[in-house]
Amino acid sequence: MSNRRRLERFVRSKLQEAGEEYAEIRRSADGQLAEARDAYRTAKNARRLPSDEEGRAKIVCRRHAERRAVMLDEAFRPACFEADHPDCESCAEDVQAGRIETW
Repeated sequence: MSNRRRLERFVRSKLQEAGEEYAEIRRSADGQLAEARDAYRTAKNARRLPSDEEGRAKIVCRRHAERRAVMLDEAFRPACFEADHPDCESCAEDVQAGRIETW
């Protein structure tokens, strides 16, 4: 095999590797950007909730069908949140989406 063909194959393989690395980094960056946008949207929606003088969100609890003033945790779930309870799960999703019933 001639030196020219070896050089061409070497350059081609390096360019292929560089292209694959770029594609992988691009996918990772796109995923991180999507996560950041979702986190921003969730935080913005949760901050819009009406609150009392102590900073607690004024929501209507679906599980107990009553008005509550509750603190939100770092995931913007109400303090009364109970994992695996369907009413609590949908309440937390609606708080994050900004469509929870308030008072």
